[in-house]
Amino acid sequence: MRNGCCAFCLVSTAVGLAGCNAAGERRSEAAAVGDKRITAHAYDSGFPLSHDSYNAISVASNGNVYYVLSTDSVDTGAATFRFNPSTRKIDRLGDLTEVCGEKGMKAIPQGKSHVSFRESNGKLYFATHIGYYTIRDDMETMGVPPPGYKPYPGGHFLAYDLSTGQFENLAIAPKGEGIITMNMDKTRGRLYGITWPSSYFIRYDLARKELRNLGPVAGKGESGKGSSYETICRSLAIDPHDGSVFFTNSAGSIFQYQYVTDSISQVPGESLVGLFRRVRSALVRQYGLQLAPDSLIRPGRAIYGVHRNSGYLFRVDPVAGRAEELDRITSLPSQRSGMFDEFSYGYLGFALGCDGHTLHYLTGGPVYENGHRLAGKTPTAKGESKGIEDLHLITYDIAASRYADNGAIFLENGDRPAYVNSVAVGRDGTVYTLSRVTKHGAVHGDLISFPGPLAK
Repeated sequence: MRNGCCAFCLVSTAVGLAGCNAAGERRSEAAAVGDKRITAHAYDSGFPLSHDSYNAISVASNGNVYYVLSTDSVDTGAATFRFNPSTRKIDRLGDLTEVCGEKGMKAIPQGKSHVSFRESNGKLYFATHIGYYTIRDDMETMGVPPPGYKPYPGGHFLAYDLSTGQFENLAIAPKGEGIITMNMDKTRGRLYGITWPSSYFIRYDLARKELRNLGPVAGKGESGKGSSYETICRSLAIDPHDGSVFFTNSAGSIFQYQYVTDSISQVPGESLVGLFRRVRSALVRQYGLQLAPDSLIRPGRAIYGVHRNSGYLFRVDPVAGRAEELDRITSLPSQRSGMFDEFSYGYLGFALGCDGHTLHYLTGGPVYENGHRLAGKTPTAKGESKGIEDLHLITYDIAASRYADNGAIFLENGDRPAYVNSVAVGRDGTVYTLSRVTKHGAVHGDLISFPGPLAK
């Protein structure tokens, strides 16, 4: 894949493995709800410069929603916000460039956070990324500073204290790279990340205040050209028992960082390429693979993931080297038409719900006018939507092996949410994401919410 996001998003869970029900059983059940409409409310964060956001949203233990709205401006950094569901109040917490101590440097700003927040001991941990790019051959490359500006300084690991409201600048990525992937080993106080565009695997020890670069994990990464280009994994899965960190490359091989040896090795056994050959997906090498957060992997536990575009849900036990396809969880209209998503590399909105066993997935569905499907343009620039499509909320109950298309999502004014690449589920089952919205005739990114099937 030749763009800035992988086409696979995996979420790890601490629930037991469950067998699959017959496809016919759950299809008849899903058909009853798949054509419903869900009404979403759009909020105004007061940040008209906001651009498309990726991940960058989480619900903290206090019930508040924390999110980052990115920008592609050369003068303004991304901004962090807090939404209180009880009062429906939004507070702007800080400009990421200022938080990183780079205000007034006249350098390319901290325009994004591309990762979800991780909470530990009363603090939220996250990382920053570049939002100002130079486009070459339809690809996002590191932004070339305009005259009078300095190059991007590099992404930062950051902490935010939930009690005091203070940010802490922890460390900066090597060689001016952004941090596009992050997770946290809360037991051992370690932050892990992968940088963009060169795919350096980095780790930061909170107690020692020590940053280490273990080198590239995806060849030349997304700075390569032609055959040297390799998509970077967008998420990391951590085993809390032994501190192992798992991720993949675009060829489907699974890798393990071992805490004890402080080193990385390939996991022997079945690769994810083998899995998707079995389900007849020809997209594996083109679109790459990735693992995504929370804790996992011991007997009876697994990482769950979705092959975006094709929409196949699967689970992986990297310790045993086992990968198993479960079901196709794309929207019902996509299944009926046989289509993939119109977005050029699928969507990143894939997370576990508040009950601990229901996966939530935001994906596309074709739009029809006068009985004809609206076809997208071909070819298309990477990182853009090929055309108009509906956004559907899909849920999959791991415990019951039950799929449901909960319907297409529309804003209160009838607009379709667009460029949605994040999801977070509140304690009451409300679903939050970041979407393009139109206000006073201008389009920008902002927070939206809607009731999920777990809503109380």
